[in-house]
Amino acid sequence: MYEVEVKFSVADPAGLRRRLADLGGRPGTPHAQSDRYYAHPCRDFAATDEALRLRRDADRVVVTWKGPRIDAATKTRREIELPLGDAEEDPVTTLGRWHELLAALGFHTVREVRKRRTPFSLEWRGAAVEVALDEVEGLGTFAEIEQQADASGWAAARDRREDLARHLDCGQPERRSYLELLLAGDGRR
Repeated sequence: MYEVEVKFSVADPAGLRRRLADLGGRPGTPHAQSDRYYAHPCRDFAATDEALRLRRDADRVVVTWKGPRIDAATKTRREIELPLGDAEEDPVTTLGRWHELLAALGFHTVREVRKRRTPFSLEWRGAAVEVALDEVEGLGTFAEIEQQADASGWAAARDRREDLARHLDCGQPERRSYLELLLAGDGRR
């Protein structure tokens, strides 16, 4: 599967919420997310345009590998995401155990990205679309328009994202990840 995503900086979050509501967007429950990104011991993920992260999201932990972006305009990339831990285990304990495992294998933490995410779901041009309003520590507010697609459907999903972004008056897309933006602010990369 591919994560077809486009992201925008948001100067007026209340205005974007109104435009989403006008299009039938239904807000979900806001929640905190903490993403810890890792460097591979033998491969430069910055050079290969890949990412490996552990995400704590409410009551679950997931590991995600993101492959290289496949087009120049969006952040579309192959993504593999797997849940970690069992339903009975505390997410903080699960996260700590997986961090310990990755460190033992030679991975090290690059940076942690913390945000408060409010998801919105809506139908757009015949498909379910997710729009996330993210308040990212150290960066500000962003909107991500996202849809999952297989290899044969990612181009149509990309076009749908761009069309919705125009209707929401989102402006210029930001192709860099939150991690890349934070690292650029740190003077790295």
